[in-house]
Amino acid sequence: MSTPFYVSPQQAMADRAEYARKGIARGRSVVVLQYTDGVVFVAENPSRALHKVSEIYDRIAFAAVGKYNEFENLRIGGVRYADLRGYTYDRDDVTARGLANVYAQTLGTIFSSAGEKPYEVELIVAEVGAGPEDDQIYRLPHDGSIVDEHGSVAVGGNADQISNYLDQRHRDGMTLSEALKLAVESLTRDSNGAERTLTAEQLEVAVLDRTRPQQRKFKRILGRQLSRLLEGDAAAPDAAAPDAAASDAAASEE
Repeated sequence: MSTPFYVSPQQAMADRAEYARKGIARGRSVVVLQYTDGVVFVAENPSRALHKVSEIYDRIAFAAVGKYNEFENLRIGGVRYADLRGYTYDRDDVTARGLANVYAQTLGTIFSSAGEKPYEVELIVAEVGAGPEDDQIYRLPHDGSIVDEHGSVAVGGNADQISNYLDQRHRDGMTLSEALKLAVESLTRDSNGAERTLTAEQLEVAVLDRTRPQQRKFKRILGRQLSRLLEGDAAAPDAAAPDAAASDAAASEE
């Protein structure tokens, strides 16, 4: 009888981490930025049906890169968690930190389990507060760790290069148009230093807007409004509607 091939636990975990990172790096990047009135999400995503950015609850949104079926399962689980907690206790008890902890437990359990492959996903959970200092942004890598981010964050693709670009140029008090243009500029830079052109049709853009009178602060930016913001028109009309995909997360819609 032959002796089973031995792999140390450290090597096994390193191999699983490398497998997940390679899968995540193959996806197109997502950028999240704070601006004066909230948080903006910008993803390179030509699909209008398979969203990378979605609403979770009143003030909370979710962005992800990697395998769509895996992060879509996590999104649905987050909506159910938020809906149940808001109904059982109070809507204010649903927070980005609580949701990030739930995701961290799920991803950590899957990553450390020898019976299944690790999820090839990286998540961002953000919550808009009453003021910029109250905004919360959490990044969750494949292993279930939680990173508290401030200002800007990028995941997927060449995220390290994009993050360095954003760190050098992002500042407090940016308008939505300024933050959006900075995000698009960062996404157009390839790892080899070349620049591409991204049109409005190739982008998925959404915001958590603290100035909205509705209880739900999430809205998508589409069509002419997105084009006008990219051109620098900060007075573009509010033509976007809340994300219908997470309508079951709210007990009532305003």
